[in-house]
Amino acid sequence: MTEFTYTFDTPTYKGFSRLNTGLFINGTFVQPVGATSTIDIVNPANGKLITTVYAGSAIDVDIAVNAAHKAFKTTWGLKTPGTERGRLLHKLADLVESNLPEFAALEALNVGKFNRISFSLWKGFPVASKEIEMVISTIRYFAGWADKVQGKTIEPSEITPLTALKFASLINQAGFPPGVINIVNGYGLTVGAAIAEHPLIPKVSFTGSTRIGRSIMRAASETNLKSVTLELGGKSPCIIFDDADVDQAVKWAAFGIFFNSGQSCIAGSRIFVQDGIYDKVVKQFSSLANGLASATGDPFTPGIQHGPVVSQVQFERVMSYIESGKSDGANVLVGGQRHGSEGFFVEPTIFTDVKQDMRIVKEEIFGPVAVLIKFTTEEEVIEAANKTSYGLSCNVFSESISRALRVAHALEAGSAFVSEIIELNSAHLTGVT
Repeated sequence: MTEFTYTFDTPTYKGFSRLNTGLFINGTFVQPVGATSTIDIVNPANGKLITTVYAGSAIDVDIAVNAAHKAFKTTWGLKTPGTERGRLLHKLADLVESNLPEFAALEALNVGKFNRISFSLWKGFPVASKEIEMVISTIRYFAGWADKVQGKTIEPSEITPLTALKFASLINQAGFPPGVINIVNGYGLTVGAAIAEHPLIPKVSFTGSTRIGRSIMRAASETNLKSVTLELGGKSPCIIFDDADVDQAVKWAAFGIFFNSGQSCIAGSRIFVQDGIYDKVVKQFSSLANGLASATGDPFTPGIQHGPVVSQVQFERVMSYIESGKSDGANVLVGGQRHGSEGFFVEPTIFTDVKQDMRIVKEEIFGPVAVLIKFTTEEEVIEAANKTSYGLSCNVFSESISRALRVAHALEAGSAFVSEIIELNSAHLTGVT
């Protein structure tokens, strides 16, 4: 079995990481059954190979599911009191917390998220560390709901599996019986499809694209009618009224779209600005985006504020949307180009003079690309903001709390943020039906 080791020797983090690159099934790291295939794991900051991990198949999923099913019937579920299940979950959270710096460094290396942030725009919100803290708080949250815990089979993203594999190494240490948690690396078309179709899996939870979400629902309906929870794409509106605190609104709006290089399902990518302050917002937003462009680079470098998108495929997708916007006649106010010659960096990009039927206005880009849209009346902006097939979240900026709440309630979105953008907590739910 292959082991991955990595020494971090950067200005922002120094440490050592070791993890197994196999599949974690029934409490043991194993190689895939049959023909062995691997997945290249690439550093998005330079496009270079970090390591390779084993890729599972439908056969491996079947083995993992049967292990989870057996564990649920024999050593977990009703065989283990809820208090004991809660204790094990709390212990697992403690183990993750004790290894938080290493987890955060692996996220920065594999995903391109900032490991440590001590500068202007994102100050106080180190992306990688914050997200690991979210994992910890979520485990603790469900420790209190231990009667809902079942045997689990997990497929991490084939692009970014390193923290999931590190997490797997802590499961036995926490004391979980074999089979309760299984992690199968692999591609969505093989491992993901096998999970969606498996007759012994009663529930699938998926975060990703609308296209894949549809295929999961189809597979569930054609097999055992399993329950499905989907958190899919977003094209969230961010509305800034004339009476808003412009400085704060621009700061938060920029955070909402450029945070994590725009790779957030609730990114506020459609920014509606009332005409009385439009020119002022455009000027400030442009200045801020240009500042980010000049501070773009490897997330381990001090002073960096804008990192890469996660992969070559995502880079090409984002750039294709930018080219689409240009071809459709939108004005590139800032950015619109690749940054540098290596890695998957996209300049913070702002479009103006857009139309509702443009792809950059209608479709999720999942990158650092915003459109600024001028509006005049409240009724007008509500209609425009709701002209979307997505419904994850919305953002409203106004000094009038009655107006902000009125508009937030009128927007067809599951989560509404007033005079801020993102609040992460373990019980936070998004979406609209």
